[in-house]
Amino acid sequence: MTDGALHGMGVLVTGGGTGIGRACAEALAADGAVVTICGRTESRLVDAVDRIRPGHGGSVHHVVADVTSEDDVRAAVSAAVANAGNLRGVVANAGGGGGLGPYNVQDLSQFEAVLRLNVVGTMLCVKHSVPEMVAAGGGSFVGMSSIAGHRNHVHFGAYPVAKAGIESMMRNAADEFGRSNVRFNSIRPGFIATEMMDLVPRDSDVYDSYVRNTPLAPTTETGVGEPSDVGALARFLIGPESRWITGTAVNVDGGQALRSGPDFSSFLAGMGDDVLAGLRPTD
Repeated sequence: MTDGALHGMGVLVTGGGTGIGRACAEALAADGAVVTICGRTESRLVDAVDRIRPGHGGSVHHVVADVTSEDDVRAAVSAAVANAGNLRGVVANAGGGGGLGPYNVQDLSQFEAVLRLNVVGTMLCVKHSVPEMVAAGGGSFVGMSSIAGHRNHVHFGAYPVAKAGIESMMRNAADEFGRSNVRFNSIRPGFIATEMMDLVPRDSDVYDSYVRNTPLAPTTETGVGEPSDVGALARFLIGPESRWITGTAVNVDGGQALRSGPDFSSFLAGMGDDVLAGLRPTD
């Protein structure tokens, strides 16, 4: 990829204060993009701006925004346009899970909250960024999916459903806006060493299931990926080198999708055998 190829390009990165989002912002700014990061916690955003070292005339700015609020998303997009004078890319990284357990014990409000954060939040970013990217002559939108979006994650609640929804949205949007030169793709991270994945103990059956099913695990010290692995792909998908790529999903998982997703059953100890077995028929 050409150094400085993103010079002057305005890019919005949601959930940009930590982990994968910060790594995406760092890779984009290093190649000259004018990056605006957003998230709900200003202290994390300020820390990220301080840590990132832009290159080739790039810069990083921040705005506090909750992607589940349409007013906040509208304001974040406007801020990104104001900072760069254009909007050429979006990395819709904000997301998260919750509510481990089989579907027969899912709490409705928690299930809906996960869908709203991931699916509705991404949709609002599409809604408000597309007109700006069209006005700029085209652009690239990256939706953050997961290996969970296309490989079973037993007892992982709404998260796999939400990530599959993002992938479907990216495919449909790619078809809808291709004539306007706006591209849409998804990234599917596997186990990436972020703050969120620190919740999985390294001595647990769940962590072992990730490493055991990852072909490239023996070639790394930890057996899992780094945020920079995802950031490098996001930079490629935003940049001009991927001009002929749209409507696809790319794995960043060390090959885990070739085998199997993790099993979170061991995290449900204490719920009882009836819960783990699901609803049993009666005689």
